[in-house]
Amino acid sequence: MNKKRKSYRIEKDILGKVKIPINKYWGAQTERSKINFKIGQNGSMPIEIIYAISIIKKAAAISNFELGILSEYKKNLIVKVCDEIIDRKLDDQFPLVIWQTGSGTHTNMNINEVISNRSHVIMGNKLESEINRFIHPNDDVNMSQSSNDVFSTSMHIAAYTMLKNFTIPSIENLKSCLEQKSYLFKNIVKIGRTHLMDAVPITLGQEFSGYASQIKKGLYSLKNTLNHLSELPIGGTAVGTGLNAPKGYDIKVINYIKKITNIPFKISENKFESIANHDSIVETHSSIKQLAISLIKISNDIRFLSSGPRSGIGEIFIPENEPGSSIMPGKINPTQCESIIMVCMNIIGNDVSISIAGSSGNYELNVCKPLIISKLLESSRLLSESCHSFNINCINGIKPNHHRIKELLNNSLMLVTALNTHIGYEKSAKIARCAYINNSTLKEESIRLGYLTNDEFDKIVNPSKMV
Repeated sequence: MNKKRKSYRIEKDILGKVKIPINKYWGAQTERSKINFKIGQNGSMPIEIIYAISIIKKAAAISNFELGILSEYKKNLIVKVCDEIIDRKLDDQFPLVIWQTGSGTHTNMNINEVISNRSHVIMGNKLESEINRFIHPNDDVNMSQSSNDVFSTSMHIAAYTMLKNFTIPSIENLKSCLEQKSYLFKNIVKIGRTHLMDAVPITLGQEFSGYASQIKKGLYSLKNTLNHLSELPIGGTAVGTGLNAPKGYDIKVINYIKKITNIPFKISENKFESIANHDSIVETHSSIKQLAISLIKISNDIRFLSSGPRSGIGEIFIPENEPGSSIMPGKINPTQCESIIMVCMNIIGNDVSISIAGSSGNYELNVCKPLIISKLLESSRLLSESCHSFNINCINGIKPNHHRIKELLNNSLMLVTALNTHIGYEKSAKIARCAYINNSTLKEESIRLGYLTNDEFDKIVNPSKMV
């Protein structure tokens, strides 16, 4: 009779023995974290952090080899496994949540253990109890490093990469589309509004130019944060002093990180600051929040301008993407506007979390690192995807409702503002008030009150000359 194959193996750490699933590469420290922090249904450590730490491990192994403290064979094994992780071949080996130690040590050890045990298998061995590792997770994979400088560095790598490859391009595309609409709508004169009430005329293009300018300035602010974000504290080890890291290690490892990522990273101006605090991410997220605030304003304007179709403002048409009601047939809602507004509200909430977490550095270490980076990456990803969706499913398809724009413009009492410099504020106000009370036109009241002739009124009150 065949014996049933065990579903686990035994590994040891300084606290004793731990059962590990037989098909997993992680080790005792990972399993302890998995057991002790069963918190949250969707709180996994962002995969971008896993890839970023793997880039650091790869760069560190090469640097340690070149500095003569790691053998070439061990270096090659570590690099090979790191490449597998970066290529997404081992995604199921990183089970830990962000709600763990505030330094991210558990995730750093998770990766160290996976690299160690995967190297063991690559060498032709099996994962069994009491593994005699050739590649040690601490002595070899974590050589010249501490979780404190590794995780801090990975935060910057992951954030910069996300912003560069996804967030900034999406925002730039939205800005370009808004600028294009501004140009296309430049000659469409409409009524302006302040305090939600009728104001003097403006062109639809001018209105959209304001939206484009908001996004442009937010994008400028976001890009300006990249310089601070490009500073990496790797080589500072536990508290920034560089204890146990050889001379020249930080320069080498950052040069390799630059080559792998094609991003101009540099050594932190002050490693103590970069490990103990995360003001750079606070700064970056503040710019993301600025964009979120702008997008809420823009989205609300667009859904109000398109409201109706017959009983609202209805000055623009937005794309009809899907039915809007389960009970009202034919109803279409501004769903893209509503979606991006909710995303931006979430981003503002994330900014509060990052602000509080960023202030929670104690002495030489911030102890909210996983929370800070998870919120930054979530906001960056959501902003990227929502801007893309908003752009292609709403902004790109906006068209003016010429008939409604003209109707509302010609019916506005605030065109009377053009008379101020000709007959004075008091007489102009009387014309507007009488037109409102009598439900008549400005022209009719101007003539009835004897202030202007028909031709004089037409010459002065010309909306196209008021913009």
